[in-house]
Amino acid sequence: MRGRVLTIAGSDSGGGAGIQADLKAVTALGGFGMSAITALTAQNTCGVYGVHPVPVAFVKQQIAVVMQDLGADCIKIGMLGQADTVHAVADALEAYPDVPIVLDPVMIATSGAALMETDGIHVVRERLLARCRVVTPNIPEAEALTGIKIDDFAAMQKAARQLLADGAGAVLLKGGHLPAAAGPYLYDLLMSSEGDEHVFKHKRLETRNTHGTGCTLASALATGLAQGLALEASVRRAVTYLQEALLTAPGFGQGHGPVNHGVSIQPRWNIAEH
Repeated sequence: MRGRVLTIAGSDSGGGAGIQADLKAVTALGGFGMSAITALTAQNTCGVYGVHPVPVAFVKQQIAVVMQDLGADCIKIGMLGQADTVHAVADALEAYPDVPIVLDPVMIATSGAALMETDGIHVVRERLLARCRVVTPNIPEAEALTGIKIDDFAAMQKAARQLLADGAGAVLLKGGHLPAAAGPYLYDLLMSSEGDEHVFKHKRLETRNTHGTGCTLASALATGLAQGLALEASVRRAVTYLQEALLTAPGFGQGHGPVNHGVSIQPRWNIAEH
């Protein structure tokens, strides 16, 4: 099965994050990507220069017409921006309770620009967390969602448990924002409501080409779920894909450059074996 993924997110005019990154990642891993755009942004590798929210009625219409005709095996949610948009997306998805959701709670761009209003964070916690198969926050996002200060791995575990208690089916908490003094390795934590816990260890890469990494990882994960992979296998393949995309980044732009979304992880990864 190819795997249909509907991504609900903002557009990145620079092509490295948002809808553009999502569709590239889904395609690279053999899935079929569709989109509902929540906001237009004027941005490049140096920063976000403007954000234009899409009217909420049109966001809901995009979701409805795609789902009524094409359907989806997994839905990935990225940048929502404002509380009204969060409510609109939550309302629209009530019609599809059996489709798994991967939530990447985009709040801050790699450049540091805020991409979600404070009110929107509260609505995400209240209306979307319990609907998600898996939520994929980085450390600042997990801190915003839980109110827990995260400065070591034990705090990552505590925050993940809180997100599970708040209703998430599983949490993939990314450790890339822990201080570099913590050592040469990064640790991503996967914890599920079933009690499973997995740690993904990989070397810290010294690179400026980190634009859109969160979008890319979440979309790769959603593609795995859409193709019928188990959660852990989906995460492992997504992490492998992102690592290769970072290592082979094209070096475009003057700021935080994009990753190489077109990288192939075949033949090292055979979906039939997972």
